[in-house]
Amino acid sequence: MSSETTPTTADLRDAIRNVPDFPKPGIQFKDITPLLADPRLFRECIDRIVEGIPVGSVDLVAGIDARGFLFASAAALRLGAGIVPVRKKGKLPFATIEQSYSLEYGTNTLAMHVDAIRPGQRILLVDDVLATGGTAKATVNLIERLKGDLVGIVFVIELGFLGGRAGLAGKPVRSLICYP
Repeated sequence: MSSETTPTTADLRDAIRNVPDFPKPGIQFKDITPLLADPRLFRECIDRIVEGIPVGSVDLVAGIDARGFLFASAAALRLGAGIVPVRKKGKLPFATIEQSYSLEYGTNTLAMHVDAIRPGQRILLVDDVLATGGTAKATVNLIERLKGDLVGIVFVIELGFLGGRAGLAGKPVRSLICYP
């Protein structure tokens, strides 16, 4: 890949490392750290995340703990928006609302500050991976409970074979890279 050309989807996919049996046997973890280490590829991811979203059309970008923070923060800066950290239970210092969910290898609970979103604020949800959809669906529930207006959901990677998109039916979902 020459420094003059725009990275392709294949370039992005090639930078994602497959780590077998992490965090548990049978899981094929998609490691994005090589992609993050390359500024051209990281910039291309952010360009694609915000593509078609006019500056000022989003009030807040919600990022899911922890890798989602990396992409959501950069996207928020590009869009002139604030950021809402969606954290695992017990990690936020102020009053929170919580939502439990199932994922492909267990269960967890997400939390958001009770004042993170004001009614009617336009929210873009950004995360690194859509797997079974439990984490994203839990986050959508938190956004809706605070009466935010979900304008889109963008994932860097979608593991299509896990069917997570089905749990987000009717929501505006987009993925940069899909493993069918």
